Amino acid sequence: MDKFIVNIIHRPEMVPEYAEKVTGHGKEEDLGRKALLTESLDIFKFQQETAHKNGLKTTIQMTYASLFNDEAVALAKADHEKYGDEIALSLLGLPCTEFREKYKTKDFCIWMFSMEDKKSIVDDVFGKFHEKFGFYPESTGSYYMDADLTNYIKATYPTVKCAVATCWEEGPKAYHTCNNSWYTFMDGGPWAPWIPSKQNTHAPAANEAEDSGVVAIPHLSRDLLACYDGNGSNFGTHPQNVLRGMIYDTKTWEYPYLYNLIDQYRSLEKYNNGYAYNMMFVGPGWLNKMGRWEQPYELLKKSYEDGMKYYGDLKKEGKLTDMTMAEFADYYRQKKTYTEPECALWRDILYGSDKQLFWYCDPFMRACVNMDQGGAIVDLRPYAAKLEWPVGIGTKHVTDASYPFLIQEKYRAGYFTHYAGEGTVRSAKLKHNGEEVDLCLCRTKAHFSQEGNTRILTLDPVDIEFYDLTVKLQTIVSFEEGSSAIKIERKILEMSDPNAEVELNEYIVACYGTTEYSEDMLGITLSTKKGDEVETLDYEYKCREMEKAEADEVRAVIPQIETAVSMSTNAEGAVGYVKEGYAFSPMFTLGYNSKIKDKEVVATWLKLEKAN
Repeated sequence: MDKFIVNIIHRPEMVPEYAEKVTGHGKEEDLGRKALLTESLDIFKFQQETAHKNGLKTTIQMTYASLFNDEAVALAKADHEKYGDEIALSLLGLPCTEFREKYKTKDFCIWMFSMEDKKSIVDDVFGKFHEKFGFYPESTGSYYMDADLTNYIKATYPTVKCAVATCWEEGPKAYHTCNNSWYTFMDGGPWAPWIPSKQNTHAPAANEAEDSGVVAIPHLSRDLLACYDGNGSNFGTHPQNVLRGMIYDTKTWEYPYLYNLIDQYRSLEKYNNGYAYNMMFVGPGWLNKMGRWEQPYELLKKSYEDGMKYYGDLKKEGKLTDMTMAEFADYYRQKKTYTEPECALWRDILYGSDKQLFWYCDPFMRACVNMDQGGAIVDLRPYAAKLEWPVGIGTKHVTDASYPFLIQEKYRAGYFTHYAGEGTVRSAKLKHNGEEVDLCLCRTKAHFSQEGNTRILTLDPVDIEFYDLTVKLQTIVSFEEGSSAIKIERKILEMSDPNAEVELNEYIVACYGTTEYSEDMLGITLSTKKGDEVETLDYEYKCREMEKAEADEVRAVIPQIETAVSMSTNAEGAVGYVKEGYAFSPMFTLGYNSKIKDKEVVATWLKLEKAN
């Protein structure tokens, strides 16, 4: 049975983000200012009342600051008794007088603290929660929760079964949008609920041994195209984020985009065995009485009421099920297997284009296929490595919690480079009589299907015109569950000259990193293999190439991210090759050249593995 599930989460954040600056504008900072605390509770009450008025249950994520406020505690208890709301615990909302006095810091992101401080803060917050409620929570969360933090919480407080654990694609793009002052770098994770591995929060567990013991949900359900192409903070199931993105009619105060976004998430059940998910989590600072950004309080309030009403109406129509976080964790574990992927064939609902992206996520990879570039893979995260990536003070990654990429068209150019070299992409080129066409230049559309445990993306055929030959080609991209591989088939459906032959160059240009800036490629090894014969090339930025006729495999090992990526093909007589980049284009290339004729099909496989 089709099921669309929503989590509505509220937090009584006594010192809401931004609100201290707004409420106390022109005054010296005072986290205990009475006007601030009173307004914060009023906002929380309004949010709760709005959800309940629309027949929706919520998860109340108590903040550390709210645990020192008897009224906030009493409100949570009352709504739990009356409406069945879950009382949970957030690791957001740490700043308050008591926290500042104890920890002597203005840091507030739990994942950025040292491990010693993380443990101390968790024990403080969980202990205070138990003191106030007499039990430990079943749900927790933050904008991001690193694996070490999650593992400690689960080991010490085993009641926890669900956590808000990442903000999808909140990284360099969001940082730049916030005047280079918002240090939440957490690109590369799932966009929908998953079971984090013990090794890395972003990489889903492949089995029980890797299972961290919690079900993770993202902070907001974000637009899988607009947030990828641009700033993630404007395009999510957060009415005030939509207002911040100026995606509303300034005269009528209407925002159809918000409803279209929710509806597109509803449609994802078609790709996920009848299941789709949404979450709304609006911090009280977004409903400040002084307004936010360009919007007055009246518009902020209206947008929240309208968003809740839309969910409430869907529930009344039998099209939505509201759950608490703990309830959802139980449902998710019953519904999903470890290796079952999350899929999304996503279309533009904002800019009026026909652009489509297909997203695929499982314990071995996260991949994005771009139909505007002929079905090229434009983002690839090698979860197969289960890369241990400690985050916080005292580690190599104080703020950077992103999962590294092999391909990322926004940070590494993709097909379209400015001057020289190549950007990261997995695509193909067709050559004929000295002419060359890259499929990245061929816009198309995709159709999703499933056969057994294989998810299939069938692209509409494209016409490739050479001077004296026209080729109609179709691409099929297949993801076999648990294989850690992507199969790409190229079918020649028609040629203007049935006796002609063209050269097919299947390739991947890749590197590694988490930002726009290049990393050191020394240590990477490229190789070709035919039978027992292996030839290697150590990366030295020398622009060298190596090829092998009828190679069984071409391969790159990237020790910096403990990842091996390889390609293989079924094309007869194919020549496998590897290419080393250079300083101005610090990439590597793996590929196969083969011949293909009318009505023939060539398949290649891209495989990801952990490199020990």
